Amino acid sequence: MAVRFFGSKATPPRDDSLQISGAIVAPSDGPSPVELVDAGRAPHGLGVVRDQYERKIRKSPTIRMVPSSVMVEGRRLRFAVSDNVGAYGPDGPGSPPIWAVNIHGYFAGGGMYWRESARLAEQLGWRVINPSLPGFGGSDPLDWSDVSMESLANQVMAIVHKVDAGPVVLLGHSMGGAVAVQFAHDHPRRTLGVIYRDGISTPSWKERHGVLPKMLSPLLPDVAPMVDMIAAVVFDLPDLFIGRMYSTVRAVLPDMRQNIRTMTQTMPVGSMLMGVDQRSEVRHLVAQQIPILNEWGCFDRITPGSTALEFASIARSPVLWVPGGHSWMLARPQGQSDILTHLVQGVAFRAQVYDRWRQLTPREYTLRAVN
Repeated sequence: MAVRFFGSKATPPRDDSLQISGAIVAPSDGPSPVELVDAGRAPHGLGVVRDQYERKIRKSPTIRMVPSSVMVEGRRLRFAVSDNVGAYGPDGPGSPPIWAVNIHGYFAGGGMYWRESARLAEQLGWRVINPSLPGFGGSDPLDWSDVSMESLANQVMAIVHKVDAGPVVLLGHSMGGAVAVQFAHDHPRRTLGVIYRDGISTPSWKERHGVLPKMLSPLLPDVAPMVDMIAAVVFDLPDLFIGRMYSTVRAVLPDMRQNIRTMTQTMPVGSMLMGVDQRSEVRHLVAQQIPILNEWGCFDRITPGSTALEFASIARSPVLWVPGGHSWMLARPQGQSDILTHLVQGVAFRAQVYDRWRQLTPREYTLRAVN
């Protein structure tokens, strides 16, 4: 029990640094103490140190994804945008920012990728959009007769128009990879590059060569591929729990609940995906010299390594193997930022994107930024 003596001097106010075992922890370069008070934290050195710990050690971004929605032909389409409204492009302040669209996979939603997008916005200075495609993540589904890859790409373009974004980098995972390819094919002048991640644009992902298909094919040839696909999804789940399991589960559950409610309405999308073959569209992207970064989880059983090699040969983009399964970016949201920042292929892709940004950005913006 601490007792305060009447003759003791008042404790001098503390500054925003803290000395621990002879080491000085400098003031945070994040939010000011006043901003920390507004966020519910105490305005003293400990709050500032906690903020620094979250940003430097845990690498928790200060940028947040802001949810919104837009009405498209009477249907509500949900999305989120990073709140770094002061972002600017590669030519410095005054130039428009790099925009990116992070497109989710089947039975997922934009909210599952918020953690990753916030880190991309924080570390690369991009503005990032996370759409929830029709029928997923709370967005209203398309009519069955309207379901097509072109329609899904058009929904992404509607959101890009809504936020008044410039040309975009497309990050597509699984089904989202096919949507990204379709968007880039249909709107090459609005595309800076494609980060294709464990995608389904090429047909070899449907060819199942595991133990289960070999055992079941003689008896149930039509059922065997589906059984193997379900088994692949089950075996991929443990990878989601490597890392910060609680944060991953908390990020995944809201969209998962929404998707369970609309499962019957999104079945036509799943049926459409079984017939996707975008090899000609991918060749068109290569002819247009649109930068492509081909990333693949090395333990992916849903879209196996043969699919990665097939896409690599068509896109003329070597496979960048990433530790993890089909959904490696959900369990380790820092991974994509690290690839673009530290790996040779990622850095080269960014350089190509910035060159294309300068080609597609109106000249008056770049001149204004330089001057």
